Amino acid sequence: MNSFFARRFVISAIFISVALILLTRLFYIQVIDKSYFLSANNNVLRKKKIYPARGVILDREKRVLVQNQLTYDLTIIPKEVKPFDTVEFCNDLAIDRAGFDKRLKNARSQSLYRASVFEKQMSAETYAKFQEKLYLYPGFDVVERYARYYPDSIAAQFLGYIGEVTDKEIEKSEGFYNKGDYIGKSGVEKAYEELLRGQRGISNQIVDALGRSKGRYAEGKYDTAAVRGDRLISSLDKELQKLGEKLMKNKIGSIVAIEPASGEILAFVSSPTYDPNEMIGRERGNNYMKYLKDPYKPLLIRPIQAYYSPGSSFKPIDALIALQEGIITPASNFFCPGGYWAGSHRVKCEHVDGSTNLTRAIAMSCNTYFCYVFHYLMVQNGSRNIKLAYQNWREHATKFGFGVKLGIDLPNEKQGLIPTKEFYDKVYRSRWNSNTIISLAIGQGELNATPLQMANIECIIANRGYYYKPHLIKAIGEKAVIRKEYTLKNNVGVEPKYFEPVIEGMQQVIDNGTAYASRIPGVAFCGKTGTVQNSRGKNHSVFVGFAPRHNPKIAIAVIVENGGYGASWAAPIASFMVEKYLKDSVTYRASGIDVKQYMEANLLPALLQPKTKEDKKTPNADSVKKKLLLRKDTAALPKIKKQNITKRPVSNKKADSVKVPKPAGIKTATDKPKSTI
Repeated sequence: MNSFFARRFVISAIFISVALILLTRLFYIQVIDKSYFLSANNNVLRKKKIYPARGVILDREKRVLVQNQLTYDLTIIPKEVKPFDTVEFCNDLAIDRAGFDKRLKNARSQSLYRASVFEKQMSAETYAKFQEKLYLYPGFDVVERYARYYPDSIAAQFLGYIGEVTDKEIEKSEGFYNKGDYIGKSGVEKAYEELLRGQRGISNQIVDALGRSKGRYAEGKYDTAAVRGDRLISSLDKELQKLGEKLMKNKIGSIVAIEPASGEILAFVSSPTYDPNEMIGRERGNNYMKYLKDPYKPLLIRPIQAYYSPGSSFKPIDALIALQEGIITPASNFFCPGGYWAGSHRVKCEHVDGSTNLTRAIAMSCNTYFCYVFHYLMVQNGSRNIKLAYQNWREHATKFGFGVKLGIDLPNEKQGLIPTKEFYDKVYRSRWNSNTIISLAIGQGELNATPLQMANIECIIANRGYYYKPHLIKAIGEKAVIRKEYTLKNNVGVEPKYFEPVIEGMQQVIDNGTAYASRIPGVAFCGKTGTVQNSRGKNHSVFVGFAPRHNPKIAIAVIVENGGYGASWAAPIASFMVEKYLKDSVTYRASGIDVKQYMEANLLPALLQPKTKEDKKTPNADSVKKKLLLRKDTAALPKIKKQNITKRPVSNKKADSVKVPKPAGIKTATDKPKSTI
């Protein structure tokens, strides 16, 4: 009897153990290990992603800048792949066997049961040929995708490009993106990614054991439709942008044009540029590396990332700060003998201007006048309090948008540079004065700005004291939503009355001053030329301005590297752009400057050949630099070195004892001039 009960307990224990093992295995298969579920589910129901079209981007007149074109991705579920004719398969896709093996290995590493991309962006022609044979290749399917298309091949740096998501971007998206998805990588495509990308849909398909579609599951009851991305209306004028890119062809530099009344950017030219259509399709990776290695850096977004000394275009800012501080009046005169002595360092002037007031100083771009203005700004509280005065001057300059980010709707904007007093304390060991930093008076020295900042200054002057944040997208979606931050005025703290003498001088620059050859018939054009020193070659040509004088419609900044005088290249290019926008044409100029001449000119600098080990051993190697002529294969050329901050000579110990001539009406160096308005 006891033996029977013992066997009963043993048998029960065996049955209970087997049941527990089966339940545990069932739990593992159904809950923990998804492979069986996925395999069974894919044999009956297949969820197919429906990718939406990205939002189109239009110019301010609703002309297309970016649109979509249909392409096809070939996907693979490795577990469902059966033996097939790989030779014919590779021929249909125009790939070799090594490429096939690499793609298959990559797909298996991602998942055996989930679909992944095997071949990206097949053309409509390849798809049509391949679709007929798709049933021969179990485990493969085709998904419709949309690729970007740029009908005019312009504004590459503004529009940006899209590319496949990285692992970091997938993680950051918290599940929105998957392997093989596309995301904005630069420009507007990146800045407005969440609006442009739209929302993916799902189509539930019934399939048989061979993967052949048997129709929609539940007649599409559980499908979700893809939602197209939002349309963006940009502030760009397509025709103006085209002209700007033609004018800057074979040149290094930038053009930024803004509507002062709104802050809307009308033209955004970065040169050299590239064809944005080369950043899509199967050759995108090769083309990207080609541009990345190009020494002229076409991927650099120069309007917001390149630094330049503003040069003489900064002089009106010093004048406005001095007028607001009461340091000078429009009638204040300084004598120009052809230069200004800052201690032992002489700042040259292009000509002897004699006794000069503010308006004439701007018209003639008198370095001497603005060195005096800067000096009196620095010593207004006494020569011992120069650091306090400098800090006050710097705060004024930052309100004009120098040394700070303006908040444009593009990623990676640079802020430029206005050195702090701590910077000069470190460089000059706290022994510095107005003579030490006199180069700032004429927009040089350590002062650096982006072309966008220079154009924005002209908006401030055109508006007589305020600006709207520069932006490239003026309306979002079908409801044409405008971001609130771009509708707010930003005041710079200078009263409107002080702008008139400055603007008068800027009009005289065009009417009978340094940019006389760039007059526009019938347009009151105000501007300022600049010739910016370049330690590694010919000076940079700079021009800033706005038009018309009253009720301005356009403000502009043009920088042409290695162009020499501002009146030689930058000013004529700016005048062509302004006339095109205001009159929709470019007319004959009495001065003889011709728009075609500027389009066809090549100012690309020769590139310096890197030194060899033998060159480094040669004492005078730097005095005989080997130049490498421009070639089509620019990927093989060396990179241009980054520009260093120019350090001005430190004045000697006697600098403070040098007497500075006083303007009319000033009794001492620390007295403010009496108003003569």
